[in-house]
Amino acid sequence: MGVSRKLIESASSESGSQEQLRRFKADVFQALAHPTRIRIIECLRDGDLSVGAILDRIGVEPANGSQHLALLRAKQLVSTRKEGNQVFYSLRDPLVLEVLDTMKRYFLAHLSESIA
Repeated sequence: MGVSRKLIESASSESGSQEQLRRFKADVFQALAHPTRIRIIECLRDGDLSVGAILDRIGVEPANGSQHLALLRAKQLVSTRKEGNQVFYSLRDPLVLEVLDTMKRYFLAHLSESIA
């Protein structure tokens, strides 16, 4: 009986961790589910930027940009540091760029299929 119980507990634990992983993925995709937030991530590809520089590059109103930055920060996709009175943003992990690059390849592959 001990082995069976351990197998059941292991399967249940594995199922729980798989569900946690799915929730994590959904949270990340939810954070990336807006073109402005994707643009912010892309702007940070080459390194840290101040809030002002980000807003200039993405061309949105400060209040709107701040909301998008706050969501990216809450989902832990970006990090901040303060220098004087300026806040600088950076990617928490550049792996998110690989996700976006993969989506670009996926888009281009299906675009060429549609044209053909």
